[in-house]
Amino acid sequence: MLLLRSTLFQILFYILNLVLMITFSPVLLLPRKWGWWVVPVWSKALQLLMRVVAGVRVEIRGRENLPQGGFIAAMKHQSAWETVALIPLFSSPTFILKRELRWIPIFGWYTAKYRQIPINRGKRSEALAAMMLAAKEAIAEGRQILIFPEGTRRPAGAEPKYKFGIAHLYRDLKCEVVPIAHNAGLYWPRSSWKIYPGTVIVEILPPIKPGLPADIFLERMVSEIETVSDRLIEEARRAEIPSPMLDQVDRLRQARPAQGVT
Repeated sequence: MLLLRSTLFQILFYILNLVLMITFSPVLLLPRKWGWWVVPVWSKALQLLMRVVAGVRVEIRGRENLPQGGFIAAMKHQSAWETVALIPLFSSPTFILKRELRWIPIFGWYTAKYRQIPINRGKRSEALAAMMLAAKEAIAEGRQILIFPEGTRRPAGAEPKYKFGIAHLYRDLKCEVVPIAHNAGLYWPRSSWKIYPGTVIVEILPPIKPGLPADIFLERMVSEIETVSDRLIEEARRAEIPSPMLDQVDRLRQARPAQGVT
């Protein structure tokens, strides 16, 4: 039954994505601020699909910690879930994403239209300079920069591997950073076809004010995100039907060294 539900969800997920992108494509001809409404509608439609077909629900905690205007949202990256479901929390978000996503037909047009920030991972110094320029413009416009500080998805319970790039952003943009933890990897695991029913818990933590030394900021942010993410995993363990991914979490925790930053 689980495999059947997961297969149905995966098929419908990509079909719905394509249908929505084609249906909404006329907004690509409009000014960005007039067409932005399609993005949260897209996110909510996909979340409805997750809930109805895959049985994945969501609980958001700490909405009151989101500042007004421009800031950086630093999110734990365990799953494809957070790339879709967290968007409606923000009034005018922009993701920092790999440049290759711009090359995907139709989807790439939307990332360009809504001025998502692409980076070329092959040219680190040039990528950092271009990212910083685009990020400064976004903050000046009162937008929210959404970033996954680990750079790529990590399985729930795996050793965290945070990059220093967000510390550069924090130091140079001089804006607040909001850490966001969750346990989505228990329900939509990385590199897995199966989707497990349950409730994804998201916790938005109090913003970190600008002005800290970059290394102190990074250490604090990592500690806060990882501490809360681990707590949310333990909270999921007490659910009526715990996720089967908890066995993998325990194995990964036993194998991992102390938390670190790369």
